[in-house]
Amino acid sequence: MEKNKEEVEVIKDNKSNNLHYIYVVECSDGSFYTGYTTDVERRLEEHNAGQGAKYTRGRLPVKLRHQESFKNRSLAQKREYEIKQLPRSKKEELLD
Repeated sequence: MEKNKEEVEVIKDNKSNNLHYIYVVECSDGSFYTGYTTDVERRLEEHNAGQGAKYTRGRLPVKLRHQESFKNRSLAQKREYEIKQLPRSKKEELLD
């Protein structure tokens, strides 16, 4: 799926307002988890406190490896789905 620069902006500062994010974390067992949020910092804290996704609870701690920001929820969730469909090798390319 081809993205335009207006649709996605990979950013380092997750405190921007009115943005929707997808993120990829690496779990302690080396597996990857991809999720959606409006606040990446808060969501990482939730994951590492054992209050995040069921998948990550038994694989703590998690470490942020990648994030992308979007102007609306729909675009973010489409990208989340797209990343979740990738084989591990393609996810590793994305994270490099």
